[in-house]
Amino acid sequence: MSDTSATTPGAPDPALEQQRAALFAGLVMQQANMALTFLGKEQRPDGDSPGVDLPTASMFIDTLEMLEARTRGNLSPGEAALLKQTLTTLRISFVQASPAPAAMASPPPTAPESAAATTAPPVESAEPGQTAAAEDAEARKKFVKHY
Repeated sequence: MSDTSATTPGAPDPALEQQRAALFAGLVMQQANMALTFLGKEQRPDGDSPGVDLPTASMFIDTLEMLEARTRGNLSPGEAALLKQTLTTLRISFVQASPAPAAMASPPPTAPESAAATTAPPVESAEPGQTAAAEDAEARKKFVKHY
């Protein structure tokens, strides 16, 4: 005997699809909350004060990035938007929680007056285009993805 109340094999069950969408959203939010906890933005479950653990937070962000890559094209527009918005928020929080590079955090040390008077002026390069190219290359080095 066959069950006539079952849906056809090719048609998705709406109740099952709703349940899966809710489970997917719960998984994304669970990973995001764990990442935010390790970024020091959420209270830990044990009540301790939040601390920053960037490698662990990065692992949770990387997991969501993997999920985004592996499910691309298979998510509903709402699920894809939730995942994208969550990742954007986590990436911004990660950058905010990361320590500033030493070169950008503190101003360059100033030389004493006597040392400045004895120091030779910088030598200009023979080709003016080389300094602009070197400055451009140096500027690009400052902005690197760290997570």
